[in-house]
Amino acid sequence: MKAEIILTAQGHAGTMATLQNEFTCHKLFEAADRAAFLKQHAQTVRGLATFGPMPVDGELMDALPKLEIISNFGVGVDAINLEDARKRGIIVTNTPDVLNDCVADTAFALVVSTLRKFPQAEAYLRAGKWASRGPYPLTTSVGGKTLGILGLGRIGEAIAKRALASGMKIRYHNRRKKDAPYPYDPDPVTLARNSDVLMIVTPGGPETSKLVSTKVLDALGPEGYVVNIARGSVIDEPVLLRYLSSTSRAARSSTSRYCCATCRKSASRAPAWMYLPMNRACRPNSSASTMRSCFRTWAAQRRRHARLWATCRSKTCSGTSPASRFSRRWRRSL
Repeated sequence: MKAEIILTAQGHAGTMATLQNEFTCHKLFEAADRAAFLKQHAQTVRGLATFGPMPVDGELMDALPKLEIISNFGVGVDAINLEDARKRGIIVTNTPDVLNDCVADTAFALVVSTLRKFPQAEAYLRAGKWASRGPYPLTTSVGGKTLGILGLGRIGEAIAKRALASGMKIRYHNRRKKDAPYPYDPDPVTLARNSDVLMIVTPGGPETSKLVSTKVLDALGPEGYVVNIARGSVIDEPVLLRYLSSTSRAARSSTSRYCCATCRKSASRAPAWMYLPMNRACRPNSSASTMRSCFRTWAAQRRRHARLWATCRSKTCSGTSPASRFSRRWRRSL
């Protein structure tokens, strides 16, 4: 008999097909009555497969008393209450490392695209202006610029390698200084002041909410660039929006360019900056959406789940140690 799991959101077609082949899947995102749905499956569901921003907290866990594992399809676990999982002895897994290269490729592509204005140049060409007005105006080179990485974790380090290959200089800020060959700045404001491009790569959650504040944007200055591949909550978006849309001198004294790999939260509410003039570039939350990374994610989860299910079946996963160990590893990752 197949183990029963709940899916919190729609995933890629291949992933959904594989899950439904290996498990009996119940789709919470299609339920008209959430409470009735959870009550119906409370005594049979052993796993929760999470996609997207749906909160997974103690209330949801208590509604599924047989729950043994929460499997997150991706790296960020800010939507999952790890402490609630730890208290209930529920194992939480994510997919570190397998997505690093594809996300780093996207992040650096956004840097190049924004400085060289590739989207604007393409629009210029498609509008026939190349023939009628001549060459597109000069843009900004990438080489020689300083990239300030806010969050030099696994993905941040992969971005740094790509930037170095293009002639950029690297600086960084973390909660704790690392053994890294790059200059360290003690806070985000100092990092922004010393950078031409500020790359935001931190986890989401309350600890990093509005970390990129007015002071950080002012320190970056009118010639600075912001590239956010983290959650939308990490940057003070109302302030950023005001700076991007205003023509006042005060607003121009801060950053005037923004680039974002749109986080799921922002994408769901159609942020106003998406409709601003072309001093910004954006894309959906699909940095890791390649065939290679999705295959590696699924393969990593299958290997991990095989071990975890075996542990649970042997009744040796009692207590809180598995979730606790995961939580500590996650907190140390930055």
